[in-house]
Amino acid sequence: MTSNPAITKDAQPSLSDSDTSDLVDATILLVDDNVQNLELMQAYLESLPCRLLTARDGNEAFGLITDDPPDLILLDVMMPRMSGFELCQKIKLSPGTRDIVVIMVTALHEVGDFERAVECGTDDFLTKPVNKLELLTRVRSLLRVRLLKKRLDQVMSLKQRVTPDDRDRPSARQKLEED
Repeated sequence: MTSNPAITKDAQPSLSDSDTSDLVDATILLVDDNVQNLELMQAYLESLPCRLLTARDGNEAFGLITDDPPDLILLDVMMPRMSGFELCQKIKLSPGTRDIVVIMVTALHEVGDFERAVECGTDDFLTKPVNKLELLTRVRSLLRVRLLKKRLDQVMSLKQRVTPDDRDRPSARQKLEED
């Protein structure tokens, strides 16, 4: 792999398994048209017990998101066919995908670019060159929030299906505690 100045390869401390065991069921989608950036971010994230998917442009990513929505997307801004801004806006406008965490990864440094990303609905930013520790810390933190929200939605949905009379029955109470 040749060196790419857009992302740094600084050696950083890794996260222990005990810090990330709650992320086993998470899926992360990496979207970048630069293969070197994809490979480096994959290498940085391999210490996390998540499933990693990759896409080379916004159109490919949108297909993956539609088929199997990830929990978090690391999204390059400047890509051919569909920019990161356009993809983020599509994700955030759809009821089925609006809760997916989107972190835009960009070499752009103008205030207007950050404002545009916020208008599109991004949840966070990372600027290139990406620092490994910063990437891991933000991804881990935002994934935990996403997974907690999914869990809360599941519990609330289940509670709505169980009537107050059902809650007094041992089988219903056990089902609520299991789910």
